[in-house]
Amino acid sequence: MKNWLATCLVGAFALALPGVAQAQKTKVTIYTALENDQLGPFKASIEKAVPEAEVVWVRDSTGVITARFLAEKDNPRADMVMGLAASSLLMFEKAGLLEAYKPAGADALKPVFRDPNEPYTWTGMDAYLGVVCFNTAEAKGIAVPTSWKDLLNPALKGKIVMPHPASSGTGYLMVAGWLQSMGEAEGWKFMDGLHENIAAYLHSGSAPCVQAARGERTVGLALDMRGASEKSKGAPIEVVIPKEGVGWEMEASAIVKGSKNLAVAKKVADWSTTKEANELYSKTYAIVAARGIENKPANYPANAEAGMIKNDLAWMADNRDRVLAEWSKRYESKAAPKN
Repeated sequence: MKNWLATCLVGAFALALPGVAQAQKTKVTIYTALENDQLGPFKASIEKAVPEAEVVWVRDSTGVITARFLAEKDNPRADMVMGLAASSLLMFEKAGLLEAYKPAGADALKPVFRDPNEPYTWTGMDAYLGVVCFNTAEAKGIAVPTSWKDLLNPALKGKIVMPHPASSGTGYLMVAGWLQSMGEAEGWKFMDGLHENIAAYLHSGSAPCVQAARGERTVGLALDMRGASEKSKGAPIEVVIPKEGVGWEMEASAIVKGSKNLAVAKKVADWSTTKEANELYSKTYAIVAARGIENKPANYPANAEAGMIKNDLAWMADNRDRVLAEWSKRYESKAAPKN
């Protein structure tokens, strides 16, 4: 009788204390470059799917998160990485910092979003592309470009802006796309010509399209979603996927090797491949990993996904330092001042 009464009292005491129900949750620390407004919905969806998980975000820009993660390689503090550029995760994979794990739903995703190597360590979430925002009102007789080579038209001198590739992931994916699709010799030759028409290299992946939309420039090379957004606001721009194809990157997720919360982290990784997760991704990106999920915004280019080049993400990761050093040597003179 005493034991039964004691058990009841303990149970009642636990229910009366706020937060006790959460005491059994496992804190899963996730390093991320997701936008701040995505963190709440992602956390809610993950914790609904994995009730034993309590998501703790550590959020910063891609470059900062990548540097922090690498600096902590001997004493990892994260359980997972999510919403970070796949090229960064490939660096982590190469350094042996990711746990070998293939999420339950990975095989159903589009092939390009799956780690092609064994052991399997990362899974893609969504893709973002580099496009041309062309202001038709400012063009003054210049035809809408259909090819990258059209941007070498002398009539565009001083009228083009693009992201600085060392500051912006969008800038780097464009440079890496040209070098891969054209070949390195032709890619650098193209960028030499483009440089003649560049007004400035901006430290943002969206700002070039914003400037083009405002009529401050004729051409802004920028993110696909920003182009669609600015056109939908009424800007006189065309969002162009050049016929040669465009460079792109993807956000991806992975489990950190040595995570002390591996069992729960695996369940969160399984969530990342679900329909529910991909529907969340599609609120921000038009192209996501799961088949059959589309939320393309108005004025998004219909040929965008077909225009994605055959992109070697490992090449992007392995050659980043070399490519940026060469780029800076050639073109840094037109870099915009940093705020």
